[in-house]
Amino acid sequence: MRKKKSHRDAGPAGASQRQLRVGELIRHAIAEMLARGDVHDPMIEGHAITVPEVAVTADLRLATIYVMPLGGKDAPQVVEALERNKKFLRAEIAHRVNLKFAPDIRFRVDERFDEAERIDRLLHSPAVARDLDDDADEHE
Repeated sequence: MRKKKSHRDAGPAGASQRQLRVGELIRHAIAEMLARGDVHDPMIEGHAITVPEVAVTADLRLATIYVMPLGGKDAPQVVEALERNKKFLRAEIAHRVNLKFAPDIRFRVDERFDEAERIDRLLHSPAVARDLDDDADEHE
């Protein structure tokens, strides 16, 4: 039995040019709405929210919008607030992005920042520094 891949597993290389283009149009539309304060929700208004990626399925029917509030503060609550305002946001996307059908949208926390921070901490750990020093000594 094959494991079902999510559209994020495929990554940008697995996405068609059309998927990438539509995802980028949606990303810009959402980012602009959030920056302008078009969404009237105290949780959203109280945070600077970045939209690093929008992944769109091959049939363009579902867009997964990855978001991260500045500093990662209140990320689950921000996603809940965006989900509460999904109907408004989807209607706005339909107006701003010229598509035959407005895709269904869902919001997820972008955890790449956490992963990058974890790798950075690991690279700067004393054990790695020691290993790098040992390698340098061997090559002299």
